[in-house]
Amino acid sequence: MFEARYAAGDSDRLTALARQLAQLNVRVIVTGGSIATRAAIDVTRTIPIVMATGDDPVAAGLAASLARPGGNVTGMTSISDDLDAKRLELLREIMPKLSRLAVLWRSDNPVSARRARAVQPVAQSMTLDLRYHPVKTNDELPGAFATMTQERAGAVFVIAGPQLFPDRERIAALALKHRLPSVHTQSEYVDAGGLFSYGPSYPELFRRAAVYVDKILKGARPGDLPIQQPTQVSLVINLKPARTLGVTIPRPVLLRAERVIE
Repeated sequence: MFEARYAAGDSDRLTALARQLAQLNVRVIVTGGSIATRAAIDVTRTIPIVMATGDDPVAAGLAASLARPGGNVTGMTSISDDLDAKRLELLREIMPKLSRLAVLWRSDNPVSARRARAVQPVAQSMTLDLRYHPVKTNDELPGAFATMTQERAGAVFVIAGPQLFPDRERIAALALKHRLPSVHTQSEYVDAGGLFSYGPSYPELFRRAAVYVDKILKGARPGDLPIQQPTQVSLVINLKPARTLGVTIPRPVLLRAERVIE
């Protein structure tokens, strides 16, 4: 039997939801994202926890190492060291004259804050001027995009998180309104109207997490199972915003895309 709990983007609810699962004496807790994993750890150090997605668990203090995480947490990470660099490289291929890039994230998400800082050296190596636009709530999104325009940003890099995910269509609409091509880490933002995404296959990560659940139910200890990084990474491009913004996607980039939305 499965017990599902969903916070609908409200991270403050995660600890209470994790506690509900622990009180049910479930045999394994599966989490989506580092914040949910942290909430589960805060509730239980005995029930095995399998991350299906999330930030670098070592940097987040969730595991001792990727090879031997220790404790009661294992699973998948949706982050690898070169993904952000590749996103910016793709953006530069699409917009070779781009000089100023806005970065958008939720300031109450510590994972997103780490990601924002990690982008800086990559941008510097590409002579990109980064302008940070953290928002405390999604109600601040219109103001953030207005400021991007005032600062003459040429595009926006959206660092995905559970708080922003419910407003992905709003983000896409604001990016179009302010004529900002948008770069994303998850394809769902592109389905909602963003320009392109480059990232792991989340269905594949959840399938691999299910394999770990099976191993644990058969007796494996989570601390002995190595945390795995993505093995499938895909480029998704939406030509609708490209046409609206007058952005031409080079043919070599189009040929590398796993999916192109016409």
